Amino acid sequence: MKHRAYEEKFQKSISETLFERLHEEEQGFIAQKAFALRLSHQEIKQLVDMAIDFRMWGKGSVSHYWDESDYLNRTPKQRKQAIFRDLKALHQQFQQEENDYSELADQKVKAPKIKLVSQEKENLGFGLCPVASPKTRCCNLLTLDAVESCGFDCSYCSIQSFYNEGKITFDRSLREKLERIRLDPDEFYHIGTGQASDSLMWGNRFGVLDDLLAFAKKHPNVMLEFKTKSDNISYFLDKVLPPNLLFTWSLNPQTIIDHEEHLTASLAERIVAAEKMAEKGALVGFHFHPMIRYKNYQQEYGEIFRQLTERFDPSRVVLVSFGTLTFIKPVLQKIRGRDFKSKILQMPLTQAAGKLSYPLHVKKEMFRFAYESFKPWHKKVFFYLCMEDHTLWKDVFGYEYPTNESFEMDMKLSYKAKIDRLR
Repeated sequence: MKHRAYEEKFQKSISETLFERLHEEEQGFIAQKAFALRLSHQEIKQLVDMAIDFRMWGKGSVSHYWDESDYLNRTPKQRKQAIFRDLKALHQQFQQEENDYSELADQKVKAPKIKLVSQEKENLGFGLCPVASPKTRCCNLLTLDAVESCGFDCSYCSIQSFYNEGKITFDRSLREKLERIRLDPDEFYHIGTGQASDSLMWGNRFGVLDDLLAFAKKHPNVMLEFKTKSDNISYFLDKVLPPNLLFTWSLNPQTIIDHEEHLTASLAERIVAAEKMAEKGALVGFHFHPMIRYKNYQQEYGEIFRQLTERFDPSRVVLVSFGTLTFIKPVLQKIRGRDFKSKILQMPLTQAAGKLSYPLHVKKEMFRFAYESFKPWHKKVFFYLCMEDHTLWKDVFGYEYPTNESFEMDMKLSYKAKIDRLR
């Protein structure tokens, strides 16, 4: 009778976890230990999550780390408490390590089946950056969702939590909605198009780039930013471009691109695409967001920084931003629910403005190294931290902004000056 009662409890517990995502042998192992030690719902969930993490990080099965030999003379309750203490300590130890991507075999991620849909949307996705927060220093960027959802497959991306997977949505009446936007001609605006999807990967599907280019030409007081991990710039190469367009690339070392930024352009392809746009006379920028700590990360990021400062004229570079991995809990579970190898959650997760991210001392080390590597561009390019604690600015840059508004004002003045030089 007791066994039957626990069977019902166990089935209910696993239905509320990612148990079905485990390999068959791990499911059997966890079931056997759950019945032997009468694991609680919370213990089952913790064990399932650790099993997924160990496998995803290339650390093998959780069964390899389950060692009861030192606790056999204890009661079942004491035994499971000791085992869980050891497992949690090991899990934390792995998170504190600098990730070693050589532990992961190369994997080919297939492009998902996606459907491109042009439909009439009720409202235009236009407004303040959805991740803006008074708890972090934010530039008050305006975002324009010309396309919803993304065809790339970055392990850490939060877009997958907000939109219907497998469906890419274009607004059939985008141009009409853009024409109805009322902007103050005496104000300067920075509007980004890469929040809900990659700005360039779709090219001019359904005329989306035609519509955005017309919008930029109509509003010379807008800096319209196209942020991308693609090299799909062919649409722009034979166009006469207004000076208020900004093309930015999210960059990471090839190690990270290979293991975490699936289906995206290579590092070399992104840099060459940026060079072509700069040679055409356009303004460009670079986002190192997220920066990821792993074994030899300074050497590999440092090589990118060196290439950029040698290959680009800073008069054509508007911005360089730094940021790190920041997760909300639903995204953690979304990542764990996937069947792939990744080190992205093998990091020390601490509370950061209501989310989970690296501890401040790790961020300080990464950002300071990055900024110092760009010394030739100091005072020539606008550097900033994206969505990071305001206390980091002084340690990284040697200065800080008292408010988001003062940050926004300084940024816009710098951007406008770059545009004015092209006019």
